[in-house]
Amino acid sequence: MNSLNKKTMHNLVLYFQVHQPARLRPFRFFDIGSNDEYIDYDQNLTIMHRVAQQCYIPVNRMISKIIQKYPQVKVAFSISGVTLDQMKDYAPEALETFAELAKSPSVEFLCETSHHSLACLIPGDEFEIQVLEHAAKLHEYFGVRPTVFRNTELIYNDEIGSRVESLGFKGMILEGVDHILENRSPNHLYQHPDGVLNLLMRQYRLSDDIAFRFLHHPKFNADKYISWLKETPAHEEIITLGMDYETFGEHYREDTGILNFLENLLKGIANDSSLQMLTPSEAMQRTKPAFTISIPEHISWADRERNLSAWLSNDMQQDAFATLIKLEHDVKQLQDQDALEKWRLLQTSDHFYYMSTKRSDDGKVHSYFSHYESPYEAFMNYMNVLNDFSYQISKRIKAAHHEAEGSLRAEAERRELKDPIWAVNLQEYAR
Repeated sequence: MNSLNKKTMHNLVLYFQVHQPARLRPFRFFDIGSNDEYIDYDQNLTIMHRVAQQCYIPVNRMISKIIQKYPQVKVAFSISGVTLDQMKDYAPEALETFAELAKSPSVEFLCETSHHSLACLIPGDEFEIQVLEHAAKLHEYFGVRPTVFRNTELIYNDEIGSRVESLGFKGMILEGVDHILENRSPNHLYQHPDGVLNLLMRQYRLSDDIAFRFLHHPKFNADKYISWLKETPAHEEIITLGMDYETFGEHYREDTGILNFLENLLKGIANDSSLQMLTPSEAMQRTKPAFTISIPEHISWADRERNLSAWLSNDMQQDAFATLIKLEHDVKQLQDQDALEKWRLLQTSDHFYYMSTKRSDDGKVHSYFSHYESPYEAFMNYMNVLNDFSYQISKRIKAAHHEAEGSLRAEAERRELKDPIWAVNLQEYAR
């Protein structure tokens, strides 16, 4: 066949991030020492129920129907552990629709940290513990064992890649940051410099055209978007699209046409012989890495800088995170699962995201996702919770020490007695 007539085939990976944090209740300074509840269960229930009805349930059912008709449609989900647990408690029907999707070979579930946390930035093995906990949750809820990893907020550097590979994962998804790629395209499979970990780069421009610019493009529709996908140069093997699942029905409500757009997009791709959808693991199996890439600095998918600045750039964020880390030894010393769970819920990246003081477009995005009036309110509320938690942990450790000291004293006294206590008492009575 003449090369000019040969049809170009584009491989496409599409994954969705599914996350709802366990939001904190308003916690005043005068509540410190009360040992009261930290989580705002009513707010979390309300939000989870709304998002389930507007996004998770209808979009899952729509994707399920499309896959039944077009099994060549492939998608992946990265669902945080805190979201899985909230769905179980507040929206079991939504969890059931994800479980139905898990039965299809066209759907892959990615691993992440159990608490959608910044654990990769905490010294020690807390990161590994949370990754394994999330993998266990995926097996518990869906009967799947993940082989591809997506870290919280796509935070990555070479060290994190090595740690992920040591856990047995075949690959990761990370952000296609321009200055890291150095004029190379994100539309390739890359490889970690010190091992065999495969790296898929999110094509943020095409992804954000949907997630952030859906209503900004004139006459934007599925056909136009597919034409953009097909403009990708022929030698670029894989286009990786990733976005919040809540884009469909929550960030953009159904009356904007976003659900119809997604349905038409998936059907249009399925009917286009020049586009082939792959799950992340399939893409890594069928494609050879085009480049080895070293990324010594931390990158992420957030804000213009695409680094850690969304969570740790100002003094408030840094102070809160440092205070949280200092509690690790005492929390784990208690060997109490409830205390450990509270400490891990406080690691969720959203808490620090709400404290961002950035302005311009980044500031607007932070403000949209925050339920606080200001980043300063977010900081004060978080620190009040953290101070109360620290106080309760300290009080319990002191009580445990006193109890242990009392037991040791009693044992020492027992060993020093030559006569049984009843005999000593009888002697004293005889006198």
